[in-house]
Amino acid sequence: MPITIFNSSATAKAAIVFRHAMLYVMGCLLWCNTHAQQQAAMSIQQSAIAAIQQQVLDNAAWAMKQQPITVTATIAERSAGGKHDFYSEGDYWWPNPASVDSPYIQKDGLTNPDNFTAHREAMIRFSRVVGALASAYTITRNKKYVQHALLHCRAWLTDTATSMNPSLLYAQAIKGRATGRGIGIIDAIQLMEVAQGLLVMHGAIDGKLYQQFQNWFGGYLQWVTTHPYGKDEMNAKNNHGTCWTMQVAVFARFTNNKVLLAFCADRFKNKLLPEQLAVDGSFPLELKRTKPYGYSIFNLDAMATICQVLSSKGNDLWSYATPDGRCMQKAVGFLYPFIQNKKNWPYTKDVMYWNEWPVAQPFLLFAAANFNSTDYLETWKALEHYPTENEVIRNLPIRNPLLWL
Repeated sequence: MPITIFNSSATAKAAIVFRHAMLYVMGCLLWCNTHAQQQAAMSIQQSAIAAIQQQVLDNAAWAMKQQPITVTATIAERSAGGKHDFYSEGDYWWPNPASVDSPYIQKDGLTNPDNFTAHREAMIRFSRVVGALASAYTITRNKKYVQHALLHCRAWLTDTATSMNPSLLYAQAIKGRATGRGIGIIDAIQLMEVAQGLLVMHGAIDGKLYQQFQNWFGGYLQWVTTHPYGKDEMNAKNNHGTCWTMQVAVFARFTNNKVLLAFCADRFKNKLLPEQLAVDGSFPLELKRTKPYGYSIFNLDAMATICQVLSSKGNDLWSYATPDGRCMQKAVGFLYPFIQNKKNWPYTKDVMYWNEWPVAQPFLLFAAANFNSTDYLETWKALEHYPTENEVIRNLPIRNPLLWL
């Protein structure tokens, strides 16, 4: 019987060729999967543009007629700050009926209509104007939208006569109790679409002016990450902690602060998800509130925005799960049926604004793009995209989703 002599050199070469072939096949499969995901996301983006394009242009037409109104336009008599300081008052704090001069008392979930709101309204208006103009620019590339947006951004961020100081020392004050609180930092989420709008229009903005805008947000980041108010808000265990991370992530991306971007991604994975999201996908701390439906939606919108801003090929927060399975897919899956049909909501109804929710929540569109869900997309398309109720507008800081896709 002949003896077969194996050529070790030939065998080794064959193994190398086989290994390279397998790596090539795996690479092709990975590319195909990634390409398919990208194509699906692009398809959803195009569908979103088609759904709201006319409304975007109509909003931009409104914004083109608006002139800047900043915090310096209205002086708050109860503010302990100066002309350039943002001031707001705690929503759920009311005069004590026992004595007009006594410190205010709390009524959770019930907004005091006599609070000072002018600065907050001006900031929301600023956000709506820049967001609308930047959205129209993404569709048309018409620089007239950029130029008018810059008029407002200069007034708020660089003009020494009208600009706002980059801090919220006097936000959500309470008469007789506090000149400002960390909880008031949530008011700055209204500036997110200003930063994102500038980022989208970056190529059409003078470099030096753009740097000045970055410097303003850099100053705010320095304050909000080091001041005791900022630290308190960062450690809040409900939607306030989520919104701290969300706004810091958005402003860090605008200023290219990689340290804070990494910090926020880590915080999402190791603090927000495990401490706020239950295994079933609900937010127990929000469900305990007097407006559990609205707060659950608000918190999910914020977490979805964090994922949209911070996710990358090497760190996809949308697909991240804790060891016990808490993840964004569960969070969206829990709330989605009650967005489709609010009548099935098994928890307490909100004490205010129950009838005004839901609207076209950004978490639906972001989840549609990242989970390739036409159901989420169609639900988003069918809801109200530009609500008029002030409280809904306030709690919908992502009003121009085309800026974020």
